[in-house]
Amino acid sequence: MSTKHTMQLLPVAVSMAILLVGAAAATKTTTHLKFYMHDIVTAVPPSPATAVRVARAVTQLPPLEPAFRFGDVFVIDDLLTEGPDAASPAVGTAQGYYMYASRTDAALMLSVNMVFTAGPHNGSTIAVLGRDAILDPVRELPVVGGTGMFRGATGYGLLRTYSINGTTFNAVLQVDMYVHARV
Repeated sequence: MSTKHTMQLLPVAVSMAILLVGAAAATKTTTHLKFYMHDIVTAVPPSPATAVRVARAVTQLPPLEPAFRFGDVFVIDDLLTEGPDAASPAVGTAQGYYMYASRTDAALMLSVNMVFTAGPHNGSTIAVLGRDAILDPVRELPVVGGTGMFRGATGYGLLRTYSINGTTFNAVLQVDMYVHARV
């Protein structure tokens, strides 16, 4: 190869080296977030409903209260707080939907964006999509993406039912998110 061709390729080689060094410098870190999700199915003053049934199915679910059926779909805009009390500081909202997706057991298909509106993650989101076997003591759901500080995130969330009212079906979930994102 002639000196002329080598000199022409030199800027390209330098640019590629800079890009590779920059990519290697971006490290993936794991962030642990703990918050509480308030799923209000039945409005009880002063709390409005934050989970609204938008589709009512016909087939009753055997292991559940007759109020819920295979195919029922709820749209949610649930409050996320630092503690289990609804009056504790808000960190964001859980926006999305869940549907009763099993004919044989109490399992939801949950699609939700955790939208952070306060604190160090304000303006960022975490996207979760997966099966939520609601009667299990701990459920693991995958993180499938995110925005802001969590752009391109992976990881998982552990959901635990902190409390549930058997009359109103209003529930508080403890959510522990383990999110891997590049910084």
